[in-house]
Amino acid sequence: QVQLAESGGGLVQAGGSLRLSCAASGLTFSSYAMGWFRQAPGKEREFVAAITRWSGSSTYYKDSVKGRFIISRDNAKNTVYLQMNSLKPEDTAVYYCAAGMGYYTPAQYNYWGQGTQVTVSS
Repeated sequence: QVQLAESGGGLVQAGGSLRLSCAASGLTFSSYAMGWFRQAPGKEREFVAAITRWSGSSTYYKDSVKGRFIISRDNAKNTVYLQMNSLKPEDTAVYYCAAGMGYYTPAQYNYWGQGTQVTVSS
């Protein structure tokens, strides 16, 4: 049974930082591309960042988080991370990690975590 478990969310002031983690089990982690998505109340789930499978040599980001967020993976720990810096109130959302074969759209991912809340106060 595949499980993805996010952690690291919380309440932070604007300009602060958080590091999200997503621990995976039940799958060959290194063979999957990993992504982070977010969903704010009343809005659709949107792409945030993705990293290629195997060595994670390539990363992809939503334009509004480029230069602020960094996605990385540790295949030895079956974990993907999202380092979020210079957080803004508009980054407030539930953040989900996902495992799949693609990058930008939810349909390209096979497995999802339950999500972790990130709230940025102004």
